[in-house]
Amino acid sequence: MCEANAYLRQDNKEELLLEDVDKVVPKDDYLELENIFGVKKIIKGMIKEMHLVEHKIIIEKA
Repeated sequence: MCEANAYLRQDNKEELLLEDVDKVVPKDDYLELENIFGVKKIIKGMIKEMHLVEHKIIIEKA
C-alpha cells in the first residue's frame, strides 16, 4: 500500500490529522487531504517533510 498518515507538527509534537492519505492537493493557502475511504480534510498549512518509506507527511500551520 502506498498511503501515508498526515501529521500536524506544533511545538515539536506531531498530532495525527488523517490516516491512509492517498491524495494531497495544495491550494493557494491550504492543503486538501483525502484518504482511501473518501474522508477529506482541509488544513491551512504547508508540507514541511515527507517520509515516503515511513509513509508520513508532516504539515505545519501557515
